[in-house]
Amino acid sequence: MIVDSALYRGGVRQQPDCHPHEYDKLRAGASGPGDFVWLGLYAPSHSELDEVATAFRLHPLAVEDAVTAHQRPKLERYGDALFLVLKTLWYVDADDAVETGEIACFLGPGYLITVRHGRGSRLDAARHAIETTPDKLAQGPSAAVWAVADAVVDGYLSVLGEMQTDVDEVETSVFSKDRTSDSERIYTLKRELAEVRRAVVPLRAPMVGFATGAVEHVDPDMQPFFRDVLDHLNQCAEMADSLESLLSSAFEAHLARISVQQNDDMRKISAGAALVVVPTLIAGIYGMNFTHMPELGWTFGYPMALLLMAGAVVGLWMWFKRSGWL
Repeated sequence: MIVDSALYRGGVRQQPDCHPHEYDKLRAGASGPGDFVWLGLYAPSHSELDEVATAFRLHPLAVEDAVTAHQRPKLERYGDALFLVLKTLWYVDADDAVETGEIACFLGPGYLITVRHGRGSRLDAARHAIETTPDKLAQGPSAAVWAVADAVVDGYLSVLGEMQTDVDEVETSVFSKDRTSDSERIYTLKRELAEVRRAVVPLRAPMVGFATGAVEHVDPDMQPFFRDVLDHLNQCAEMADSLESLLSSAFEAHLARISVQQNDDMRKISAGAALVVVPTLIAGIYGMNFTHMPELGWTFGYPMALLLMAGAVVGLWMWFKRSGWL
């Protein structure tokens, strides 16, 4: 359940003198200004998180949301604590699929508790990175929240970058000379973009609050860093809108190309039918059995009929070729 737990004093990680599950003692260790506990949990059960909730006096509604997961990104206040939910994303290129995870953050005086769900929601790299900058960690738990949010939003940019590559491939395929069937892949990418938007768009409001100082427990010195996260988040939203527009245009172009190809097919079929119909017409007239038909008694009537058929076919073929029907 516990992935990592640490006490930070003056921006430096301390070795707590208690067992990781002794949450009361762990929290009591964060007694000085700027001291805080960062407790990281992965997919805990309700009973496991209840122990943490009791020690840190977490609100039961927030605890329920953190256990069940599948929440939309949001920021809620419960007394003197904040509850932040972020969606994590990672891309499975082989399937053109965006997979999602979730991170729930409990932020309060002297503590940050992160509850992770999903394979792509690891925070060890973010924790190690922020630990190399004690000046930031000295600002308290809001610095750790920034590290989490920054890592998550960087993940969004990575996913959108990979999707940009796939959208470029779709555009190349749609406008190639080969006959392609891109509608299914376009639909898949549009569906996965919707998943990205469900993670990005609702998170903008909480980040605005952190960046503008409208949220308690955020050190004013951390606001510029949250503004940077907000800028990246806005960039993600713009990229998602742009890719959505490109995919819509590619789908319309794909349908237009299918229509043009069908028209070309019909012209070729019509031209082929004409090459058969004209000789058939000549043969039908020549084969009518009437007494007074000069052609019936003419020695060269049969060769003349064959020559007329061949000439008509060659003439039609040259005309259709010149006009682009064949």
